[in-house]
Amino acid sequence: MKKILILGAGLVSEPGVKYLLEQKNFIVTVAALNVDKAEALTADRQNGKAVFLDVENRKQLRELIRENDIVVSLLPWTYHTVVAELCLEYSKHMVTASYVSDAMRSFDSRAKEKEVLFLNELGLDPGIDHMSAMKIIDEVKKRGGKVLHFYSYCGGLPAPQHNNNPFGYKFSWSPRGVILASRNDSRFLEDGEEIYIEGKDLFLNYDTEEINELGIFEVYPNRNSLPYKQLYGLNDALTVKRGTYRNPGWCSTLKKIVDLGLIDDTPRSGLTEKTFKELLSDLLGVSRSSDLRKEVASKSGLEPEDAILDRLEWLGLFSDTSVPRKDNYLDILCEQMQSKMMYAKGEIDMVIMRHTFVIEEEEETIYKVTSTLIDYGIPEGESSMARTVSLPLAIGVKLIAEERINSTGVQIPNTPDIYLPILSELESLGIKIVEEKTEI
Repeated sequence: MKKILILGAGLVSEPGVKYLLEQKNFIVTVAALNVDKAEALTADRQNGKAVFLDVENRKQLRELIRENDIVVSLLPWTYHTVVAELCLEYSKHMVTASYVSDAMRSFDSRAKEKEVLFLNELGLDPGIDHMSAMKIIDEVKKRGGKVLHFYSYCGGLPAPQHNNNPFGYKFSWSPRGVILASRNDSRFLEDGEEIYIEGKDLFLNYDTEEINELGIFEVYPNRNSLPYKQLYGLNDALTVKRGTYRNPGWCSTLKKIVDLGLIDDTPRSGLTEKTFKELLSDLLGVSRSSDLRKEVASKSGLEPEDAILDRLEWLGLFSDTSVPRKDNYLDILCEQMQSKMMYAKGEIDMVIMRHTFVIEEEEETIYKVTSTLIDYGIPEGESSMARTVSLPLAIGVKLIAEERINSTGVQIPNTPDIYLPILSELESLGIKIVEEKTEI
């Protein structure tokens, strides 16, 4: 029997935990600070158990890792290095859905010496994006072709029938993580030119893309795309660009929220005694008795009837409602957004991922390939975000447990021995990627 330890029982954990509990010869332990959530995930399963875990209790964490064979960290990424050190101490495999940090990368040689695998970036984005892209790239190379341009876009959004708030967005994971993405600088390669966009200007630099059955979406650059030229072996590519999908209006609205100073997480005293109107008036340096909508319009260069102001007003930023009990603007904003922009019972989410390749093959034949994933949550059940993040993770754990992956060290799922079986299993679970070829 293989013993699997899941650290964390958050929003995306359920589908992956259920998948592992359904496998033969697995004993699954879910360890979480919220033990009620862990117990709900393992209820009525003889091969599952839940335990309380405060990750700061290193003695308990050490003992849990020592007792198991494969460790899955669904903890915040800042804890991954702590878990990794203990996995190295006891020669345990480790799996995460998080980006490989410099600290995680530094474990590579030690993991190889211990003959253990630290498999990271095994979720949706990063995760399925790597696997579906590498499948096509490797096929093109086998035919002697070249990828000239590569675009990779992804987003988690409300399903069209439940896209019913002015922001066109609802949270299926941490609001803080979503909003903090607005701080990220961006780098990408486009038509042979390296482009750099400072975080404060991120939302000024978006494109639009139409997906036939769903309509038009905004897409803004996602972090640093430049390493993917080497990571994916795109030696001939003139364009390597990754981005994030949002519904129309998101980028212009988030840009104004950034400009207003509402994503500042500097601790401040006296914020919780204020209403939203007072907080924003004080932040802008205007009278609390003024017409706040007009003041924001003036300072933001907007007409008073602009839809951006409608969104801010709907969010409650001009209201006499008391702000949440937080000590910084960012957390106040996130808590307010979460209260207004969560999925109601019965509503479902949607994940869109699309790679676009411009490919050159023999005799200078150039054509386009799109690889598209459109997935929906299950009514009254699991969200698409949870399924597409945690199922690749769980399938990867199964492959490791069955000794079907020979790699060791710090890895991501960009090799055929990993991506082919995971993509195949995902398709059997209803998460299907559609590839289409178009002559240019």
